[in-house]
This record gives sequence, structure tokens and C-alpha cells, in this order.
Amino acid sequence: MVDDMLLWDQDRANYIRGQLSDGVSREIGINGHDSNSTGTYSQNNAMLSKGNWGTPGRGRRTSLKSDMAAGSSNSGGVSQTVVIDTSSDIPWVQCLPCPSPQCHLQKDQFYDPRRSSTYAPISCGSPACVQLGTSYSNGCSSSQQCQYTVTYGDGTATTGTYVTDRVTLGPNIVVPNFRFGCSHAVRGFFSDQTAGTLALGGGSQSLLAQTARTFGNAFSYCVPSPSASGFLSMGGPTIATSFFGRTPLIQNPRNPTFYLVRLQAITVARIRLNVPPVVFYAGSVMDSSMIITRLPPTAYRALRSAFRSAMSMYPMTAPRPDLDTCYDFLRFPTVRVPQISLVFDGGAVVQLDRASVMLDSCLAFAANPSDSVVGFIGNVQQQTYEVLYDVGGRSVGFRGGAC
Repeated sequence: MVDDMLLWDQDRANYIRGQLSDGVSREIGINGHDSNSTGTYSQNNAMLSKGNWGTPGRGRRTSLKSDMAAGSSNSGGVSQTVVIDTSSDIPWVQCLPCPSPQCHLQKDQFYDPRRSSTYAPISCGSPACVQLGTSYSNGCSSSQQCQYTVTYGDGTATTGTYVTDRVTLGPNIVVPNFRFGCSHAVRGFFSDQTAGTLALGGGSQSLLAQTARTFGNAFSYCVPSPSASGFLSMGGPTIATSFFGRTPLIQNPRNPTFYLVRLQAITVARIRLNVPPVVFYAGSVMDSSMIITRLPPTAYRALRSAFRSAMSMYPMTAPRPDLDTCYDFLRFPTVRVPQISLVFDGGAVVQLDRASVMLDSCLAFAANPSDSVVGFIGNVQQQTYEVLYDVGGRSVGFRGGAC
């Protein structure tokens, strides 16, 4: 299972790098807080959230209960579990009619647009349909309804009708006329634990762009540890932003989907590695779905050397895909792992505990192909931190111990 996740992680990294290098924006693949928040939880290192799609009133009325971690919205509609993805722009869920094998199995009840009084297909030629562009447009149906398609980096895909409906993501996160893909067919493997994707990228079709005027051009989330619950907050946090360490947000105007930051240094056991800041100049994508952090090889070699030195009392085992520093802890009732800290431009520091340093008894970092290509800050390293994407303020913030 972990090996498969790491291979998927590598494919995702390669695909995002390709999108950043050619400047073309396409969808990428896999998977008590303020009133503008909803619960999240982690499963197989994907961050999931729940929301209600639609408004009962069309056809037979159904009584459905939302089991969002932040509390039930009691808004009606059908509860859907979706993957939170900060590196994609087109939200979508599976919709009826959706026969197997065209659609993948899912544990949630399928969203049925015929039973929602607020559902409406988007017409061809409308500004919303034109905005899909050549990357996501799939032409028109015989009834002149806008069709979308998304092809992911691992070969999976979704296609269907581009629509609007009322979506409730939390007690006070109600989005009327929300534009999303109503998927009638998929290709490849998708988890049966999810119904689709909640896209939070920087493009004009994402949840962030659609709610910027209502909630502000910002959002935050906390990636929980496996035994805890996290959250997604639209509009950013309610606590003072002075509690956050900040680093500048970097976006490419030709491809605003991706959010980049820049590391300045790394410390191991409070000792700063001998790595010049210029090594990190290519930047790192902040990504909710990437699993491990990927560093310039110069920085990774220094980190690996310092980490192995601090862990020399433990026997090493065979490497895993992308993870070359693995250990056998079976004979050790207590394992001491050196603290690693990521230091960002602007002075923000993310201190990592053991769960954020190791994955399946391996150092949860890998090397990029070269120092000149973009890296990634994975969600293993983001655990328990509230990560604030203040797009309007052009910064990313970090607050430890948030979930």
C-alpha cells in the first residue's frame, strides 16, 4: 500500500513539474473552529472533507443527514466525501445517471441532479462554459449543455456536464450557484471512499475563485494525524494572523493554479545544514495531496547525512520507492528521532515531530531530479499545522498544534 502511494506521489510530482515548465494549466491528479470551516480527515494520506450537494425539492424528497466532522449542516441535499486538492481547479462529483463501469463505486449516495431544486446545467456559449478553455472543455451535448473533461497525470479522467447547484460545506459555508463537473464517466482507478474532488487551486474555476467575494481570497486547512480530525476554513482563520509564521506566496501568472513557496534552510537537531539558500531558488509547491517533501538533491544529501548520523544506533533496512533511508525498529521499544525544522523565506519555521519526519519507518523526504527543478512540501510534513493560503495577501502562513 505505501509503495503504491509513493509511486503515485512520484507521478504526481512529475506531472506538476511538467505543467509548471510549459505554462499550461490543466487538472492534475491523484487525490472547534470558526463558522466558515468544515471538518477534514486523512485517509491513505489524502485529505478528505464532506459537504452537501443540492437542495431537496425536485422529485421525491429525501431526508439525508450530513456527518461532517465539524457538525451537521442539516441543509438537505446529499452528503459527498471529496478530496481536498490545492493543485487543481475543476471541482467535480459523480452524478446520476452514472452506471458502472463508466463510474467508480463510492460509499456515499450518488448526487442526483433530478432531485435538487437548485440544479442547473450550464449552457454552451455562456461565459462559464467559455472559461473552461481548451484544457477542460469537451464540447456541447445535443441539448446544448456545456460538457467538461479532466485528464489526470496518472491517466485517470472524468467527463460529464458542467453545472451549477447549491453546495453546503459547513454551517456557514453555503455556496449558491456553485460551478462544478457533474461526472457521468471516469477512467482509471478512483477510491470508493470519495465521490470527487474539491479543487482549491489558483485558477478561475476553483472553489477559492468562486467564493473570493464572499469569504475573501484566502483559505486554510489543517492536515490531521491519522487518529485526529482537521478542518478546512474558507476566508482564512479567525484567530490573529500574528500567530502564523509567514512566507511569500509565489504564483506564475501564466499558470496560477499552483502555490509555491521558497525554503531558506533546514535544521537537524537544531543544527543548520550547510546548504546555501540559493539551492532552494527553484521553489517548492505547497500541495495538500503530495505525500512526501521533495528537496533539491544538494539539500537532500545534506539532510540524509545528518539524519543518518543521528540515527546510527538503529539498523537500516531495504529502501522503498523514493525513500532510501529506512530502519528496523522492531527491537527498540523507544525510538528517538532528531527534530527537523523547515525554515522558509521571511522567517517562518515549521518544526516537525516524529510523525512528520518518518513514513513507514523511512525518512519521509526525497530528492528532486536536480537543484533547478521545483520541489514540493508534502502533507506528511504539514501534519497538525494550520496552513493559511492568503492569496490576496500574497503569503502562506503556518500555525503549529492546530489539529
